Amino acid sequence: MTRTRATPLIGLGVLGLVLGFLIEFGSEAMGAALIIPPISLPLTLVVVGAIIVGFSVPIRRAVTGRSKTPVDPFQALRVVALARASSRVGALLTGVTLGALLYFTTRPVLPGVGSMWLTIGSCVGAALLMAAGLLAEYLCTLPKDDDDDAPGATPAS
Repeated sequence: MTRTRATPLIGLGVLGLVLGFLIEFGSEAMGAALIIPPISLPLTLVVVGAIIVGFSVPIRRAVTGRSKTPVDPFQALRVVALARASSRVGALLTGVTLGALLYFTTRPVLPGVGSMWLTIGSCVGAALLMAAGLLAEYLCTLPKDDDDDAPGATPAS
C-alpha cells in the first residue's frame, strides 16, 4: 500500500472549497440562514485526530522494536484505513470551511464575529484531522526490507 500523496488531498480541498461557497450562496439565495458550524465540530475533529494518532502509536512501537507485544496485522490495516479516510475527510472539510469563509468575507455585510470564529475553528480542526491522519499513516509504515526490491531487479551481493 502506498502512502497518501498530496494530489487527492488538494483535489478534495478544492472540491470542498467550491461546495462550501456554493452551499452558503444557495442557502442565502433561498432566503435561509447561513450555515454556521456548531462549537462541537472543531472539538470533535481534534478529538478524533488525537484518537487516530493514539491508535497508531502502539503499532509504531512494535515496528521499531520498542515494544515486544506483537501487532495484529488486521488491526494495523484498519488503523491505516482509518488514517487515510481521516486525511481525506479532513481535506474535504478544510475546503468546505474555507469556502464558507470565502463567502462570508465577500458579502457586503459580514456575519457576526462569533460565526466567523466558529468557522475558522472548524477549518483549523479539519486541518488538524487531516494532519493527524497523515501522521498516523506515517507511524504505521513498515521500514524498507532488503527483499523489497522492484520485480526483475538483480539482488545485491
